[in-house]
Amino acid sequence: MWHTLQPLREVWMKAGLEKLESYEGVAVKVLLDSRATGLFIDTTFAKEKGFKMERMKNPLLVKNVDGTVNVGGAITHQVEYNMFFKEYVERVRMDVCNLGKTEVILEMLWLAAHNPEIDWEKREVKMTRCPPIYGKRKQEEGKEKEVKRIERDEDKEILKKLVPKRFWKWKRVFRKKESERIPV
Repeated sequence: MWHTLQPLREVWMKAGLEKLESYEGVAVKVLLDSRATGLFIDTTFAKEKGFKMERMKNPLLVKNVDGTVNVGGAITHQVEYNMFFKEYVERVRMDVCNLGKTEVILEMLWLAAHNPEIDWEKREVKMTRCPPIYGKRKQEEGKEKEVKRIERDEDKEILKKLVPKRFWKWKRVFRKKESERIPV
């Protein structure tokens, strides 16, 4: 038995955007578009949701996928925020332009760099293969915090053993990091 596959023209994922100024979260539907040549957020969506837009020094001419000039004109602003997707978080800077009904578009270079795991039949996206320089998975972030907490606890135990109690109020200067610093 042969299965006829319908052509898949687009893949969407739900994500969260966090404003850097207020830490307010906004739910968004993101289009993964291998034809796009940038990271984009819709002008109307960005304004309605209250994202802080930064003016660019040099505006960029934007063309649609079909090669026509975008009716919204040149890109004059950018928005920066934290993007959350399931267990993944990344700081992102996007160009603000007219996307019509689409809220956010992630381009081919982003897809290639992050190499998301995509189940085309279920239309599911997982960020399991993303290099750490692009973002952190929340689980890894939690593990890092746990390691730092354990290190702090170990420092406290060492401090108690080596430093007399009457000097504990100055314990900061006895920590390993402080002791390796040259006083100025």
